[in-house]
Amino acid sequence: MSLRQLPQPRPITIKARIVTALCAALLAASATRAEGQYAGTATTYSGSPAAMPSATSAGRLEATGTSSLNRLVTDLKHGGYVIVLRHGATNPDQADTDPFHLQNISAQRLLSEQGREAASAVGDAFRKLGIPLGKVYSSEFNRATETAKLVSGKDVTTTRDLSEGGLVVSPAENARRAKVLKEMASTAPEPGVNTLIVTHKPNILDAFGADWFNSKEGEASVFKPDGSSNLVLVARIQAADWIKAASGY
Repeated sequence: MSLRQLPQPRPITIKARIVTALCAALLAASATRAEGQYAGTATTYSGSPAAMPSATSAGRLEATGTSSLNRLVTDLKHGGYVIVLRHGATNPDQADTDPFHLQNISAQRLLSEQGREAASAVGDAFRKLGIPLGKVYSSEFNRATETAKLVSGKDVTTTRDLSEGGLVVSPAENARRAKVLKEMASTAPEPGVNTLIVTHKPNILDAFGADWFNSKEGEASVFKPDGSSNLVLVARIQAADWIKAASGY
């Protein structure tokens, strides 16, 4: 009786299997990080954004975590937090075609009607939930300024430090703006109120790290300044969650 030798897997097949396994592992890890909930504790970050541990380990708030959001709202009522908000939903068929002249609003990507409605609803939710806002800052782009006004119902301080630089400013300037945003997020508000900052995804990503790559329009990152230069992330919350929380009041 003769024995037949089984064919060995081709090198390319082995490589394909390895790549598939790695992709599956990365997707599983990403899903695990996204399932964390706000539990009243925070993770302290220091150093450069690249050195930060996973931001979601501090607790990305799930839409189903009603009791967790209620605890956070109770804390926010007393002030002392910084809410960094990505501007509301925009029109996907628009672009910033004149970034050197930010007063030319007609040449910018603007809030969609849905974005305006959601920002107004978040503002109504803040007031219904009793979340007090003190100073309000925003990018100079209209979509950020309008979001800040609709959410806060207050005067807004606009600054280029929070504006999206894109390809029209130098890498050094983009890095400077990221540093400023980090500093603002770690600066304690006035007693009894919370600070609201409205900016853009590139600024948020540069300031806080790769875990914000999937940050959505209207998403809030809530920080608790601890009296030092550290960043203390408490939760990341979607606009719909604020609105849902206020519906029970």
